[in-house]
Amino acid sequence: MTELIRDQVASFIQDGIRLAQEAEALPPFPLPHIGVERPRQVAHGDYATPVCLQLTEDARMAPRAIATRVVDHLPTATFVGGVDVAGPGYINVTLDSSWVARQTRHILEGGHKWGHINLGSGNRVQVEFVSANPTGPITVGSTRNAVIGDVLASVLEAAGFLVEREYYVNDAGSQVRKFGESLYARYAQALGEDEPFPADGYLGGYVVDMAAELARQLGRKYLESDRPEAIQALGELGIERVLDQAEADLAALRVTFDTWFHERTLYESGLFDRLLQRLRENGFITEREGAVWFTSPDLEEDAVLVRSPQVIPDPAERPTYLGSDVAYVWNKLVERGFDRAIYVWGADHHGDVPRVRAVAKALGLDPDRVEIIIYQMVNLKRGAQDVRMSKRAGEFVTLREMIDEVGPDPIRFLLLTRTVDATIDFDLDLAVEQSEKNPVYYVQYAHARICSILRYAAEQGWDPDDEGDVSLLTHESEQALIRKMLELPEIVAHAAEQRAPHRLTFYAQELAAQFHAFYRDCRVVAEEDAERTRARLMLVRAARMTLAQALGLLGVTAPEQM
Repeated sequence: MTELIRDQVASFIQDGIRLAQEAEALPPFPLPHIGVERPRQVAHGDYATPVCLQLTEDARMAPRAIATRVVDHLPTATFVGGVDVAGPGYINVTLDSSWVARQTRHILEGGHKWGHINLGSGNRVQVEFVSANPTGPITVGSTRNAVIGDVLASVLEAAGFLVEREYYVNDAGSQVRKFGESLYARYAQALGEDEPFPADGYLGGYVVDMAAELARQLGRKYLESDRPEAIQALGELGIERVLDQAEADLAALRVTFDTWFHERTLYESGLFDRLLQRLRENGFITEREGAVWFTSPDLEEDAVLVRSPQVIPDPAERPTYLGSDVAYVWNKLVERGFDRAIYVWGADHHGDVPRVRAVAKALGLDPDRVEIIIYQMVNLKRGAQDVRMSKRAGEFVTLREMIDEVGPDPIRFLLLTRTVDATIDFDLDLAVEQSEKNPVYYVQYAHARICSILRYAAEQGWDPDDEGDVSLLTHESEQALIRKMLELPEIVAHAAEQRAPHRLTFYAQELAAQFHAFYRDCRVVAEEDAERTRARLMLVRAARMTLAQALGLLGVTAPEQM
């Protein structure tokens, strides 16, 4: 596992504060947490800390004076090339260029674990994502959910967490019946019957196609059965087929799950009833208007757990989504023992976040063990033109259609080019464009160029795996490239800590740009300078490894030719 340079810098600054106190240049006070950041301008060094701005009350002096005394007492550190005080009291740290050059070898030694860190210390985390209702194909909105969840899970694994990916199958409640009624109507129509379509049924060609296939396979079997039983059976058959297709489509996107958890088991096992009684005994349940309500001081208003029989006749359909969440959060954190449960939800579920956390607290669980990531929707475009989608009307673009048109790499990369809380425009035309305008093409082209350089070197008689004198890597573009590669472990840490998988696409583009600049400025293979050639080939290999690692975490291929 890689030790983060930011943590080394923080320890270095903390040692300076402690030594200044021992020398009585600063008064005694508890050593603070050292926040370290990367300056926006290269001229301000590689790292900066504003800690001295936070110590004015403890030290009883101006921040700049504190910073000066800290810098005067800093110990020697091989990785530090320079330290200076800037602005009102920032301490800027510049890495030593010789040390930076030596890290080329360190990166190569990291192998397939380069960039991995031990932030999680083996804690068990479940990431539950996609979880679209099993009544229709995976659509564009759920595709963004899939990418966010899958890449976040990969980042957490690289950060040292034990991660399980889960798909929650909503196969309890009224949507199963409605889907069965829709299928029954289309099934009967396919067999020539004049069967009316339900007013609130599921529209769309996929229902017609599925019903026609069932009619071919089963004949009139369910027309000759008890109608309610036929509707239930067709609904279950339909959901099974939708799930099979969803699993296949997600696999084509390179998204797989450890567990497909079925909502109905929360009721079949009796867990929901037991927990409802627990909440009732602890004073979190009220009953009025024939319904069962969850009440909590952490909520502005009560929330329905079980609807009134006057509203919903079928007992199996009365529990609300929040009712299922009561049992589900307990199942995750208690019965299966995850240290943390992360949910990835669309923006339309924003109002449910405080309810689920309040439910966890009411059950005696730490609500901070429940994390809910809310992502915004996707606008699908072709150039400047919107591609209209409406799932209820049966008009939508599916994940399978996107994969067939643009492939999994652009989907995975482009859906992470914005923060999760920002709406994203996905341009189908841009996704297949082979130019620098297409971010995924730009990054993959950098990796292919690296592989091309290594092939050329081998054709010229060089062994790309030879060791070289990395101390020769002093050119400004060489140093900048190594510094950018050294950011990968911190990018993994930041993406894991902040639940921000989009940081990887930003980083991959920055690394690709830095490599292109190096390629422009530095000739790699030069017969007249064998030692420098070997050193630069080591640098190129390290760049290939780092870029491949970033793309691998994104679930995007790293092509050797384009």
